[in-house]
Amino acid sequence: MKECSEEQLNTLRGITERTEEGYSPYAVKNADFVRRKKSKYENEVVRTQFAIDVDKIIHSPFHNRGSDKTQVFSFFKNDDITRRASHVQLVSRIARTIGRALCLNTDLIEAIAVGHDAGHTPFGHKGEQYLNALYNNNTGRFFNHNVHSVRVLQDISGCNLTLQTVDGILCHCGEKVNERYERGSLTNFGDFEKVFERCYTDSGFIHTLRPGTLEGCVVRISDMIAYIGKDRQDAARLKIRVDFEDSVIGKTNIDIIKNIVADLITNSMSKPYLSVSADVYEAMVKSQRENNLKIYQCEEVTAQYDGVVRPMMEKLYKRFLDDLKKGDESSPIYKNHLKEIFGGHYYDKRGRFIYGLDDMVVDFIASMTDDYFLEIFAYLFPDDKLTKAVRYVDYFDKRFI
Repeated sequence: MKECSEEQLNTLRGITERTEEGYSPYAVKNADFVRRKKSKYENEVVRTQFAIDVDKIIHSPFHNRGSDKTQVFSFFKNDDITRRASHVQLVSRIARTIGRALCLNTDLIEAIAVGHDAGHTPFGHKGEQYLNALYNNNTGRFFNHNVHSVRVLQDISGCNLTLQTVDGILCHCGEKVNERYERGSLTNFGDFEKVFERCYTDSGFIHTLRPGTLEGCVVRISDMIAYIGKDRQDAARLKIRVDFEDSVIGKTNIDIIKNIVADLITNSMSKPYLSVSADVYEAMVKSQRENNLKIYQCEEVTAQYDGVVRPMMEKLYKRFLDDLKKGDESSPIYKNHLKEIFGGHYYDKRGRFIYGLDDMVVDFIASMTDDYFLEIFAYLFPDDKLTKAVRYVDYFDKRFI
């Protein structure tokens, strides 16, 4: 392999240094990265350490699977509605726009954004709720997709991400609107691991988390900006008849993104926190509430969750747990998960499991795409009435033609 000359290396280093000259004093500097384990890429000059995080994440199997995971609408055959992977890209695009305007570290922003939903379940937040209930019933611990995103990227994929990236992923949850987004503390991996573990044992603790970087705060609010209008746009494409009230941020996807981003940048310039104006904050709260009532709780959207997905997940969870207890290596949890892709991260040198059985079941189910979930259920329970209970709104449903 041809190596760069010292002159070429100095040129590349100079490009990075000139980029950082325009950074806000509140931005994370590229040299400030912290990794849990030493990396062979630490002296690379072509990519920043946060850009290396991006590459590690997008080459992880968990990232790829987002292309067939529900964002909001599970049982609609339509290539134009948002899936988990496209949502992640929308968040990244919005967050980088904000970060560039505020002179923040856009490589770190992108790393947090592309990794923030890596641990999300099939069937969106309903799938997350059902898996949490099963896991909690067996272990007393809690499942949350943001926590699981850190687990699969760090422990199961072995990405060895920076502290700044995993902190942003853990603290990204964008379900609650804030008028101001202030940074939390960011210290070291030892303290991070304590916070990470507490998320499993304290049900309300995740609601207290704040990213330790302004870049993480940008991703957190961008997560919400990305879905408020996009979910409305998707609902319209699926002919779900919903009327939304107008407000200062508008009611269409393009207006919502444009108006919130502009207001956020205007109110956050040269500050150690992010903020939006009071009327925009109130409009975001109202819009999110409208989405919840008119989209997320709509019968057309929720019809098959409790009656089909939940009992399927219960049966799969029990089946995989029993297979692990019996050591049945013909089971898909062994063949398609533990050994095929991730074996090196589940066994110690003596071939013994290093994680609890429930944790491994959760890893497998959470990693599934919607289609894989339905197909593995049909494969394992071919005579179950649930297999035939799934109903899709097809491409050529009468509403679309």
